[in-house]
Amino acid sequence: MTISQANAITLEQELAWFDAVLNLRFTHYFGTPETQHATADVRSLAPPDLSNDPSPYAQIVRDYAMGFDERLVFLLCLIPHLRPQALDIFFTQSPITGRTYTEFGGWRGKAHSGFLPTAETAVFILAGQELQRRFATLQLFDDQHYFLKQRLIKLEHQASGEPFLNATISVTAEFLHRCTHGQVHKPDYSIEFPAKLIASKLTWDDLVLGRDVMDEIEHLHTWLRHSKSLVKHWRLEKSIKAGYRSLFFGPPGTGKTLTATLLGASVGVDVYRIDLSMVVSKYIGETEKNLAGVFDQAENKNWILFFDEADALFGKRTQTSSSNDRHANQEISYLLQRVEDFPGVVILASNIKANIDEAFARRFQSIIYFPLPDESERLRLWKNLLPNNELLAQDVDLPFLADKYELSGGSLTNVVRYAAIRATRMNRNRLEQADLLQGINKELLKEGRTL
Repeated sequence: MTISQANAITLEQELAWFDAVLNLRFTHYFGTPETQHATADVRSLAPPDLSNDPSPYAQIVRDYAMGFDERLVFLLCLIPHLRPQALDIFFTQSPITGRTYTEFGGWRGKAHSGFLPTAETAVFILAGQELQRRFATLQLFDDQHYFLKQRLIKLEHQASGEPFLNATISVTAEFLHRCTHGQVHKPDYSIEFPAKLIASKLTWDDLVLGRDVMDEIEHLHTWLRHSKSLVKHWRLEKSIKAGYRSLFFGPPGTGKTLTATLLGASVGVDVYRIDLSMVVSKYIGETEKNLAGVFDQAENKNWILFFDEADALFGKRTQTSSSNDRHANQEISYLLQRVEDFPGVVILASNIKANIDEAFARRFQSIIYFPLPDESERLRLWKNLLPNNELLAQDVDLPFLADKYELSGGSLTNVVRYAAIRATRMNRNRLEQADLLQGINKELLKEGRTL
């Protein structure tokens, strides 16, 4: 039996239980005057026993020790994805008002024609009109409840000023995948998640940096490996905030992105690069909302968040001479707070350190400068990029190229790519010095320099 089959069998039982609970609630609610005001004891309908169930869904229920209320709310959030017609009963209209019942809550989607539950929907099923029970149910949607804290479900308000329970409730993509395919979902680049999982085939041997820089990186590496035991051993729980914030700065192509990627790979941690073009918005509040989506999803994950060209978001605050200035400063203040409160590792990369707001700089645990490689480092880079001497013509002089031309590792990679294409076009099996020099000239022209 596959994992998805096991989930399907278990969820069929869960859906049958949910239907029974829903029918009991509606039977009491629309019953005779005698039963209409009686308490519908939906908890008399015990959920299926999952104590020995092997499905991932059952494992989630056991891991969080879900009680009756939690289990029913979690299932309610799953139903629009599993069996949306099971909620059609909530479209029942009042013969008096000619519209759906307010106490049912719910929304109709923009494209989805089915019923989308709100917190009000969950409270109605669990509490009916019993006010005391309604108050008790509210704690399920508290920020400190594991539903929201561990991101099992999402609570989204459609408009400001509306009742709290009018917020839609839905399962997060991670737990939807676990309850269907049985796989741990890794979010990919989208409008709702403007970040990309990055990886590299390169290793630490391919990263060529000076000794001082590598020492700083090893400092961060040690935190990634031993942060929990380190804090506990030195009794720093009360003294320092969770998480680690580092600034990588220096010219383009000097290894900032590769270093972040290798740090994650070395400790088995995913690295997500934030796409600033998808984050920054001219509309008030949108930038904060876009970033909140990333930080909220990463809150309980062991991720490294990597902000490339970070000065676009974390730039210096300006004097507030206009409403636009005030809005920009509010964005920066919001970013500062989210970065400072994030329990994981945040790496900001910038070409120029002076572009970063001083309020951020003071809060970095490390600031690492990535300089252009010196002659010996450039020679190592050349040899890493062209390790097979059989592919080089006799006139290729890598020590000469390393000595004469100051280029970053990223630029050298572009040179070798250009040279390989040029040699292929000329039907040659070896790179010649002229190919490399032509590639170098192309890179120098980008910087306003020449051979």
